[in-house]
Amino acid sequence: MFYREAGEFRTTYKEDSQTFPIRFDRWRYYFVLFVAICVIPFMVNDYWVNSIFLPFLIYAIAAIGLNILVGYCGQVSLGTGGFMAVGAYACYKLMTAFPDVSMFIHVILAGVITAGVGMLFGLPSLRIKGFYLAVATLAAQFFLVWLFNRVPWFYNYSASGQINAPERDTFGILITGPNTEAWATYVFCLIFTVVSAIIARNLTRGSVGRKWMAIRDMDIAAEIIGVNPLTAKLSAFAISSFFVGISGALFFSVYLGAVEVGEAFGINKSFLVLFMIIIGGLGSIFGSFAGAAFLVLLPVALKVVGVDWLGWPTDIVAHLQLVIVGALIIVFLIAEPHGIAQLWRVTKEKLRLWPFPH
Repeated sequence: MFYREAGEFRTTYKEDSQTFPIRFDRWRYYFVLFVAICVIPFMVNDYWVNSIFLPFLIYAIAAIGLNILVGYCGQVSLGTGGFMAVGAYACYKLMTAFPDVSMFIHVILAGVITAGVGMLFGLPSLRIKGFYLAVATLAAQFFLVWLFNRVPWFYNYSASGQINAPERDTFGILITGPNTEAWATYVFCLIFTVVSAIIARNLTRGSVGRKWMAIRDMDIAAEIIGVNPLTAKLSAFAISSFFVGISGALFFSVYLGAVEVGEAFGINKSFLVLFMIIIGGLGSIFGSFAGAAFLVLLPVALKVVGVDWLGWPTDIVAHLQLVIVGALIIVFLIAEPHGIAQLWRVTKEKLRLWPFPH
């Protein structure tokens, strides 16, 4: 069988601590990166980028951030849309205040600002958890949307109340604005997605990730053995909000170009990202990508099959999407709480043991 790990021996701590210790996994990820970097940019057009690739890459970053908080640290959050709005508005203010600074810096600083806001709203997690923490983060969602709507300074006193991304370039290549090239926006978002995944993967495998998982599994026992719940929970909120803020900045500046906070970052956005990690798999970086890919590709697939092939009305297809997503959430919560990522792990185990039963 092509998928076997026999004969792979690690004799040093350096080899054992590799991000992907199995050689086959490494080559598989190298191949995916090669296709993403060296093939797709030369083949994509505006439709593919705006319909599939940009939403997938941006939502994958948001799902990684929320998965760190919910899947690894066990802190339930329903405020993802609000924190994405913080990243978007922070990026907008930075773009208008410092027009000569690179977009890379704007997006990273927007993530840092969102991390600070996330730590502030993460303070209640020190005293409450579960349903009550979910309600507290839901209150943060509504408060942030209200704040960005009510304070004109955030949208530079625009009469319409929305923010518009001005044209900005990086290394002479336009990244934002109506005149951007499809490949440029794709590569820009791809860089942030790959770096975010690598950082998250290494964080969750290190001492910080072990503290998060200890708090998630049994917070009282974790505190007894020396895990500081203050630093563990607030670091999870900060790092999660950092990734979510980056996704919000990219969602506004690169993908949409103009947003109104209530429409772009409402409660539906929070639930959408939450559904991504439930379907993809809690406590799994791969699950964040799988859930984002599924919920981005599902509307496109339903449109092609239902509207283009079968001739169904678009409203029926839109409602069918909600039915499918709702049914899958129920199925995964009952039958497979660890989502698509666990199904992939089971499939790999069967491949390892084939032709013997698993």
